[in-house]
Amino acid sequence: MKIMINFCFKIFADTAEAGRAADILVRELNDRAAAVRTETREGADIALLTDPAICRDGYRIEDTFRCTSLIASGIRGHIFAIGMLLRKLEKDGCGVRLGDIAGSYAPDKRIRGHQIGYRTTPNTYDAWSYEDYRRYYLDMMFFGVNTVEHIPYEKGVSNRNSLMQYDEEEFLIEAARIADEYDLDVSVWHPNNDGETVSEAAERRGKLYERVPRLDVVFPPGGDPGEFEAEEFIERCRAISNELKRSHPNAEMWPSAQQPHSIPTWGEDLIKELEKLPDEIDGIITGPNRAFEIDELRRRLPAKYPIRLYPDITHNVRCEYPVHFDRDDWHFALATGLSRECTNPRPREYRRIHRLTRRYVVGSVSYSEGVNDDVNKFVWSDMDYFPDCDLRTTLLDYSRLFFFGAPADTIADGILALELNWQCDPAENPTIDSTLETFERLRREYPFLNENWRFLQLLMRAECDKLLRSRRLFELELIRSARRAAFDGELEDVREFLELEPGEEYLELRADISRIAQRLFRLIGMQLDVEHYGADSWERGAILETIDLPVTDREWLLGRLDHAMVDDDPVEYMRRAFDRNRVDSDEYYFSVALNGLAECGCRQSGEVYMNFQGDRPSVNNGTLPTALFNIYDNLTFRCKIGGLTYDGDYTLTVTYMDRRNPASAEHKITANGKTVYCGPQFGGESDPDYDREMLRPGFVSASYALPHDFIENGCVDLELSEPTMGVMFAELRITKKKP
Repeated sequence: MKIMINFCFKIFADTAEAGRAADILVRELNDRAAAVRTETREGADIALLTDPAICRDGYRIEDTFRCTSLIASGIRGHIFAIGMLLRKLEKDGCGVRLGDIAGSYAPDKRIRGHQIGYRTTPNTYDAWSYEDYRRYYLDMMFFGVNTVEHIPYEKGVSNRNSLMQYDEEEFLIEAARIADEYDLDVSVWHPNNDGETVSEAAERRGKLYERVPRLDVVFPPGGDPGEFEAEEFIERCRAISNELKRSHPNAEMWPSAQQPHSIPTWGEDLIKELEKLPDEIDGIITGPNRAFEIDELRRRLPAKYPIRLYPDITHNVRCEYPVHFDRDDWHFALATGLSRECTNPRPREYRRIHRLTRRYVVGSVSYSEGVNDDVNKFVWSDMDYFPDCDLRTTLLDYSRLFFFGAPADTIADGILALELNWQCDPAENPTIDSTLETFERLRREYPFLNENWRFLQLLMRAECDKLLRSRRLFELELIRSARRAAFDGELEDVREFLELEPGEEYLELRADISRIAQRLFRLIGMQLDVEHYGADSWERGAILETIDLPVTDREWLLGRLDHAMVDDDPVEYMRRAFDRNRVDSDEYYFSVALNGLAECGCRQSGEVYMNFQGDRPSVNNGTLPTALFNIYDNLTFRCKIGGLTYDGDYTLTVTYMDRRNPASAEHKITANGKTVYCGPQFGGESDPDYDREMLRPGFVSASYALPHDFIENGCVDLELSEPTMGVMFAELRITKKKP
């Protein structure tokens, strides 16, 4: 370890290319200490030296008492080496301290990158300049990234919004040129378009590719989007590959095995096409909406074709890897307020996903829609380079690199704590309080962090978590008080309790979230709402559109109170509303949102999709009880239930999402293997009064007889299934049959 007091680094480079890397290092060090170029190696503190024998993505660092040498074969390796130096450099009083970094370095994966497409959907990239992209290129390369993926016109024409300074394809050309300065590989995600013949598609793309100064990979998705049969899809990829290689002879064609929803046999058909071993195809990508699990794809795909992973590291719900991806049980209050694309450091989860997938692939280029996933990018990239890296070491490196002068260990632990904030109901998680205290202390003690967009993102996330916890604690207590008043017959008191507003501390916290949002827009172009900052939609990281949505039943109960006042028995109406989800001890109630799949007593088969509704402003507007916030969507659902009476008949009532398909004729419900219902979709008996009182438009209930001889010693193994449309339901209850 070296400690340098009031130090000015002297930087030497042995070639012109190494000199360009040295200029990058000088700029970085001048932001931290001081640095100048020197023309002679003698007396240099850092020397950038060239060794053609080192692999392009590797580097060597030699350290003596006087000089640290960064040795690579070209600018790419030199930038990687610079990154390692900066990741271990930290402030020490009036000087800097450099950890021991001597050694030889080479990556585990040959493809390591991120998609950073300049289009309307990301919550940041579309507001960036070329220099913003240049800066982000370097940031990622400091963690070993060697590929950036861009996006041309998605449907053959520009979709430019008011934030975008450039035409998308003109931008692509300049962005590729900047990438080439650093020897960064350039990939383009380029979907196929309906309405073009094979030759038209290849010709149009070929004209664009001729204009792009560097292009290494073209990635046409098979689906998401895409609706071509596998045979035509591969035919198009082959034609486009031939056009691509006219202007970029060494470029490669990597289509994806993402399956169109409308073609069930697409995956099998794709394998048949690839078994013909077309030379125009260089590899296969797998990602969201995949045709096969990754291990099956590797077994069945001809060995000629390597696999590149396309991991979704940006989304939290309704996605490939939802929060707590193995059980999809992120609490509905957090999912509601933070939605699909909030700032989402999930280092532990993505480490696990990386470990589950890395043995099958030669690398990855992630799916990203902005900088909300910034921490995840660097964690993932570090694992692609150093697969067995210690997670906290990665976060310490991230903290030293981007928050120089602040305590790296405190920030690294704060990032880990943000992930722990999401473990359960925020009302039951005091970790949220201590996490915010950590970031508030950093803000006070290191005021320069208030102009650091990465820190502000983390601070704002901690504030949002705290806001949701505070509101939920406050409103749950109001609901308890209001329920007591309802059962005492005091409906005026019910309204008074439910209309109470939180205090000044809550309001100041909410105001600070808005202030940080404004600063993030100024610093990085982050778009946290639609009206003021131009976000593409509420779903695209615009948390100011969702942070104030209901996270308890308070607003729903206020709405029920209005209905109760015109009912024949308003007090009884409100008692039913407050006890909507309550059943007797020998009955059973289950809500996907309130209970979660872990309480089903068994794992669900297939790939379950959770169609979360709570963050949809047009749905969660006071008319939706929290019990309906989450929709289970799968071909089958299974639940093990006990505690029913041994000799009584029951009624099963299921609340479905009201998406009817007249062609559905095999909706089936069984209890302990005996058929409760089999026939057209839903079936059963309807209850319009109940639906009107306890549901909202878009949901419908159906009830089925559950005879006592279907129940075994009070136990039921319940299964719902539908082989084509699947089962989409929010809740079910098993109640004693009324005499």
